[in-house]
Amino acid sequence: MSFYESVFIARQDISAAQVEALADGFAQVIQDNGGKVAKREYWGLRNLAYRIKKNRKGHYVLFNLDAPPAAVNEMERTMRINEDVVRYLTVRVEALEEGPSAMMQARARGDDRDRERGRRGFGDREPRGDREPRGDREPRAGDAPPREREGAPS
Repeated sequence: MSFYESVFIARQDISAAQVEALADGFAQVIQDNGGKVAKREYWGLRNLAYRIKKNRKGHYVLFNLDAPPAAVNEMERTMRINEDVVRYLTVRVEALEEGPSAMMQARARGDDRDRERGRRGFGDREPRGDREPRGDREPRAGDAPPREREGAPS
């Protein structure tokens, strides 16, 4: 049997549970045709590079397959028919990757990086030391006079 990596993108308006059910169906097609799913990863709801069928986001799922070509063809035919699948791509590979994919490694590395840098939320910013807060200082020489608004009482 041959090794394949297959990624499909599901519509943004279905739930993660529905995506898992969809992936279960595709895995069952592979198993029914004599193959096996070596690894399955749900990458989550991610932004698309451009709009596809009025979708700006999509649920990404990766399969590592050890299956005959007929099983992969049947899975792709099923994906083509399903209206919840926006795009799919299947590539034949020499060997299957062990461990998490590059997408999952990047996600884990990004979480560690945020903790290392000590990121804070947007509302936790501290004022810069070289500036005084607005309204707490007296006008200095060279400052522009305050503008008067039209129609405002003086």
